[in-house]
Amino acid sequence: MSDETPMGELTLRTAAMPADVNVNGDIFGGWVLSQMDIAGGIVAGTRARGRVATIAVDAMKFIRPVKVGDVLCIYGEVVRVGRTSMAVSIEAWVLRGIIGVREKVTEAVFTIVAIDENRQPRPVPEEE
Repeated sequence: MSDETPMGELTLRTAAMPADVNVNGDIFGGWVLSQMDIAGGIVAGTRARGRVATIAVDAMKFIRPVKVGDVLCIYGEVVRVGRTSMAVSIEAWVLRGIIGVREKVTEAVFTIVAIDENRQPRPVPEEE
């Protein structure tokens, strides 16, 4: 295990499969980004108590490749709440191999907006 600890709550876990590789044989970065977006939506939707939409991804940084067979673990936390939007910090970690060595592979901040049934921005409710 790494000395570093994931920030936020474990939101999503999935296995990296052979169908998700790029031309270099590593897992395609777009697949990792999509898993992070799913996790960000879960975190933001819970905080907003309803429907949300991603409007931006800031400071995306790929640190290490993801390999076939790795277990991708996505951690997320709301780090800022505005009137209709939230900044959600997302970290992607992997558990590698049979002994489960944990490594951070990427991180980003997602800006996610609370939306109503007409897909229009709505206020983020006060925290309970």
